[in-house]
Amino acid sequence: MSLRSVFYEPLTPLSFLRRNALVYRNKTAVIYNERRYTYSEFCRRINRLASALKKAGLKRGDKVAFLCPNIPPMLEAHFGVPMLGAALVNINSQLSPREIGYIINHSDSKALFVDNEYAPLIAAILKDLSGIRLFVNICDASSHRPLDGPEYEEFLATGSPEPFPNAIEDEMEVIAINYTSGPAGLPRGAMYHHRGAYLTALGEALEHKMSSDSVYLWTLPMFQCNGWCFTWSVTAVGGTHICLRRADPGNIYHIIEREGVTHLCATPALMYSLAGYLKGKDYKLKKADLNIIARAPLPPSAIKSLEEIGAKVTTIYGLAEVYGHHSISQWLACWEQPGASEKAANVHQGVACIHSGFVRVVEPGQMIDVPADGKTMGELIMRGNNVMLGYYKQPEETQKAFRGGWFHSGDLAVMHPNGFIEIKDRLKDIIVSGGENISTVEVENCIYEHPDVLEVAVIGVPDPEWGEIPKAFIVPKPGSNLTAEEILKFCRERIAHFKLPRVIEFGELPRTPTGKIIKNRLREKEYQNSLFKHL
Repeated sequence: MSLRSVFYEPLTPLSFLRRNALVYRNKTAVIYNERRYTYSEFCRRINRLASALKKAGLKRGDKVAFLCPNIPPMLEAHFGVPMLGAALVNINSQLSPREIGYIINHSDSKALFVDNEYAPLIAAILKDLSGIRLFVNICDASSHRPLDGPEYEEFLATGSPEPFPNAIEDEMEVIAINYTSGPAGLPRGAMYHHRGAYLTALGEALEHKMSSDSVYLWTLPMFQCNGWCFTWSVTAVGGTHICLRRADPGNIYHIIEREGVTHLCATPALMYSLAGYLKGKDYKLKKADLNIIARAPLPPSAIKSLEEIGAKVTTIYGLAEVYGHHSISQWLACWEQPGASEKAANVHQGVACIHSGFVRVVEPGQMIDVPADGKTMGELIMRGNNVMLGYYKQPEETQKAFRGGWFHSGDLAVMHPNGFIEIKDRLKDIIVSGGENISTVEVENCIYEHPDVLEVAVIGVPDPEWGEIPKAFIVPKPGSNLTAEEILKFCRERIAHFKLPRVIEFGELPRTPTGKIIKNRLREKEYQNSLFKHL
């Protein structure tokens, strides 16, 4: 018998629970409204969930889907489902019934847990869900049971609170499948493994200086890349989770005050609303220890508003295929270059996280690294423990994404001399105008600097003379009287003339259910209009 077979244990986030049940048994693990669970109680509930699933006929390798807001059952699922050896399938509650049905069926889910608020989404497709053997109603907002199945707490009661035997034999087993947008409008299921979830959790805890004193507020949906894996990282350090059904700025403010929140993740849209709410109250944090983690670069004005109340803003970059968290914009004095600054770093995508492995910027279509000069654009490619196993049941898409042995992000970036990555655009979003490449992100960042701009999206639109020209779609801040002439004058002082938006349109922007701006829809509309003009 080898020493490896004696001492080897698969790396899995489930090991955090075993330690916490002993070390932090009486410490608060979860807060939700008036409810508080210690780690001992949290672990017993998770054991019950795994045991009840097994008793209901679920087994290793099965898929269990959850359609649920950021409440305790959703958090418990991140441990109870994989404890059985099954894979968790989180479903975006903002998707249409048709999209939800596709994910449930494509993932081969055998059980479906549904918060009763979202039951109408399932009712519309119920006849199509022939693979589901078990429905469980999560009755949080009301006692209504819309589906033919037990209520969640009743279901837990059928299981045992005793420690559940470890069902994980290989750390490369699938722990979760997260669906992200794909070609032809069909979502692709990124398969996460236990090893990647474990290492990402520990890496996040290190990067964001988390400890057992950390109090994490769930403003970010847990269905997004398993909450960017903070479901596991907060638990890893024995921190406290505060579950939140709806992310309302007023409620967030009161919870920060009452519970001493130290960390939260949020989209730029939520950060704008939170900064505006707190600024309107002339509010300052009692202790300047609130770490706000942004998924996308924020305009300097938004960062300044949050820093003025005492918050620390850190931007991260990632994709569903890399567990949602790959690089971080932390600043160290040893990285300083002439003309560089901490503010500049915060609008870049930073350096690879400690758990992320390797990142390169290569010539598109080739595997040759571009110079690290902060100017030469190439495609960002990645490899490491936090890269997905592949797309579930989509071998051709997987092979395409991993050509050359690296995961291809589809993002155009530059590499700075100090190792900082700066995303310039998506490969498909770059504008070629009169032979010149124009980064839509660069034009957007310029427009974002205007104090009256709330949101902006820039795309290339057809032009008979130049091939393509930049067009800007702008959402002004409420109460402003922004004009196209004012924007052009503002941009003319900051970027090259050929990069200026030639057309500007004001109005709302189309979005995905996760809040991303759908540039494809804007492009399709413009190209259709262009065709009609030439008929």
